[in-house]
Amino acid sequence: MGKFKDIVASDVPTLVDFHATWCGPCKTMHPILDQLKKEMGEKIRILKIDVDKNPAIADQFQIRGVPTFMLFKKGEKLWRESGAFPLQTLKGKISKFL
Repeated sequence: MGKFKDIVASDVPTLVDFHATWCGPCKTMHPILDQLKKEMGEKIRILKIDVDKNPAIADQFQIRGVPTFMLFKKGEKLWRESGAFPLQTLKGKISKFL
C-alpha cells in the first residue's frame, strides 16, 4: 500500500485503472490506455491495478465494478468514473484536471 500512496502523491497526475483479467470492457480499455499514454507522454502516469490480486486497495476505494478509473495528483483524488470509454472521451474527461 505504501508504494501506491507514493505513486499517487506525485506531481505527475496518475490515472489508476482498476481492472480484472476476466472483465471484457477492461480488455477493451488496455489498447486505449496504451494509446493515451503514447499521446500524453510525460503529462500522465497510468497505474493498472488488478482488483483480484490487490483486494485491499480495491476495498479501500470501494471498487464495486470494473473498469473503474481514478485520477490522482499530489495524493488527491480528482476524478472517478466506471465504464469503458473511447480514447477521445477518456482524454477529454481527464484533460481538464491536468
